[in-house]
Amino acid sequence: MTAMTPRCTVARYLALRLAELGITHLFGVPGNHLGPFLTTLRAEGDIQWVGTPTEGGAGQAADAYARVHGVGAAAVTYSVGAFNLLNACGGAYVERVPLVAVNASPPYEQWQNYRAIGMLTSHMSPRAESNLDVYRQVTAAAEVISNPGLAPGQIDAALTACLSERRPVYLEVMEDLWDQPCPEPGEPVLCRERPFGPRDQPMLDRAVDAIMTLIEEHPGPDGGPRPVVWAGEEIDRFRLGGQLTDLVRATGVPFCTTVGAKAVVDEDLSQFHGVYNGRASHPDVHRIFKEWATCRIGLGAWSTSKNLGGDQYIGDDWVMAANGGVSVGTSYFPDVQLARLLPALQDALTDRYGSGAFDADYYAEAHTHHGAPAGRPAGLEQHRASLRTGTAPPSRKAERLTYDGLFDRINGFLAGQTRQSWTVVSDAAFSLIGSMNLSLPAGAFLSQISWLSIGWSVGAATGAALAPERGDARPMVFVGDGAFQETCQEISTHTRLGLRSVVFVIDNGHFYGIEQMLVHPSYYSGPGSAAPDRTDSSDSTDRTDSADGRDGPDFYNVLHPWHYDRLAAVFAGEGSPASGVSIAHTTELNDLLARLTDPADPVNTGPLLVRVRLHRRDYPRAMAYKVPKP
Repeated sequence: MTAMTPRCTVARYLALRLAELGITHLFGVPGNHLGPFLTTLRAEGDIQWVGTPTEGGAGQAADAYARVHGVGAAAVTYSVGAFNLLNACGGAYVERVPLVAVNASPPYEQWQNYRAIGMLTSHMSPRAESNLDVYRQVTAAAEVISNPGLAPGQIDAALTACLSERRPVYLEVMEDLWDQPCPEPGEPVLCRERPFGPRDQPMLDRAVDAIMTLIEEHPGPDGGPRPVVWAGEEIDRFRLGGQLTDLVRATGVPFCTTVGAKAVVDEDLSQFHGVYNGRASHPDVHRIFKEWATCRIGLGAWSTSKNLGGDQYIGDDWVMAANGGVSVGTSYFPDVQLARLLPALQDALTDRYGSGAFDADYYAEAHTHHGAPAGRPAGLEQHRASLRTGTAPPSRKAERLTYDGLFDRINGFLAGQTRQSWTVVSDAAFSLIGSMNLSLPAGAFLSQISWLSIGWSVGAATGAALAPERGDARPMVFVGDGAFQETCQEISTHTRLGLRSVVFVIDNGHFYGIEQMLVHPSYYSGPGSAAPDRTDSSDSTDRTDSADGRDGPDFYNVLHPWHYDRLAAVFAGEGSPASGVSIAHTTELNDLLARLTDPADPVNTGPLLVRVRLHRRDYPRAMAYKVPKP
């Protein structure tokens, strides 16, 4: 029989296990059912409680924390809190983010009263398994803890699944169990990888042979091999950045990343060519990926609408290694682990072609064989320099800001003007499209690429800033105005914690620009669209637009206008400063970026809200393929 000691309770057991996983911050919204656990958590002292204004914000923070740190956690109270957290868990499940969701439920006694006499108390539902049932859809394991003797086994099983599956897990704990005694923690909780047995080696060998055959069967104009690697999200989730770096350095093969895997390794690597996102890619990146390369090798890349940017399929000259298997053209090899495929492919390429065999100025080669587009750099080094610095130097003319002008200037700032470390956190839609071509070091970019919950970035910045690996980096957030209206209260957490975040709220005339683009892109063909030389300083809205008129956006995409910069005064408090500014012109952006380099400037003492006022019909140039010609 396992001995129980007075020193260990269910609450302490869970607190110890979370600390063992290296979790330093627990995000959430308290409730009476959760109180005993939080009291124990504080007494243990290893994990800091971070109360957030909303459960959704807690989940966003825990999600970003886990992306950086490897695992994160959020805690809420039953039903009213858990259902608010559900959206974040759904995103973490789809995007393979290890997150522990703790849901404190009514005590065992109240559940017995309901069964006996039908009495409901706060937050209870007549369906006793309502919370459990919905979380089973978005977690790798879901447990209801109602017996203190079984609690250790249930907790350990869930946490093991979280680490092993790289997906969220759910722990529902009844309130009166927190203080109940249970066994002390035993052996550490570990990630349990799928074993690599004797039958797996032949499958791996066949997959590698098929990839090598595909490369040979698709030569370039000179008869030599021309593969390009497309590194994806699973390189990050399975922490394989080192293996990817070894492969491209040993072989010289050029590589792009998906949007979701941006900055998974250092983008200063000489083999890096940019972010490939289908027809929404940078023109130079698209040209190399689709025209110069004769076959494409996806390593950990997911086929999502954002990663493929307007493309609906991949071809028979593709390799896609993800989700536990490898597709090579029309052949499929199940049960091939990415962690074993990368070194095996590296060995095969160097054995057959030699070390560094793919080193080449493939950019110049593309010009030689396919013609040089007007206005594009002539060689690889010039192309890479343009990615690092943007397309235009800082201007002192009072030009109206555009999406592309904003991100080009930010790129130059990050590449040379600032000496600080930054973590770019990008929201969905135009913000994500604009920020994907920023040139960043490894680990300096976070986005939600498949779930695309608008407003995710604001809460996520909290978790990114508190993760130990990025603790010295300031969050730089790009979020649309509609998305920001969903989660603006999470700026309160930034202020409360003294995070020196810079949140660019992109106000394109108070409407959902991406939704308009997806439903009726012809709106962007109207007068004044995508004009980089606008000088109107009165307002960001095109005054010819009408929410109900023929020339305006669809009525359901129109937002109520806010003065976003003024929210800083709402969230600021004594000893917790916050600042807000509004900019609409390049000179104002230049002045602001200069202020960010001055430690004595008040805008650097706390979070900074920047309202970026753009013309309503402006959109990132990467989305031009969707807009019909006028």
